[in-house]
Amino acid sequence: MELVERSKDAVTVKRVFGDPIQQGDVTVIPVARIVQGGGGGMGRQEASSGPDAMPGGEGSGGGFGYGAIPAGVYVVKDGDVRWQPAVDVTRIVIGGQIVAVVLLLTIRAILKKSRKR
Repeated sequence: MELVERSKDAVTVKRVFGDPIQQGDVTVIPVARIVQGGGGGMGRQEASSGPDAMPGGEGSGGGFGYGAIPAGVYVVKDGDVRWQPAVDVTRIVIGGQIVAVVLLLTIRAILKKSRKR
């Protein structure tokens, strides 16, 4: 229960919405996506005998973690609000690499098939 109580403080509105930034007549409000996880467990080990004898014991533990990923910003200008999503360059690069590998494997399969004829 202590873990749950601590996690309540970790995820607040201030972590999702950043402080507004104002430049002239434009206000920008940064937004993040919060990801979190936690877990716990316990175990018991029986005592062993022999030359490498280990004493028996038991233990338990738990943990909690969270992180923030940029989602985008709200842009407020002249009374209008516009959502501007963040661009995740890493995701774009990985997607491009996957497409390139699939393309190369397809070309290789086509060339192998044409050589057998």
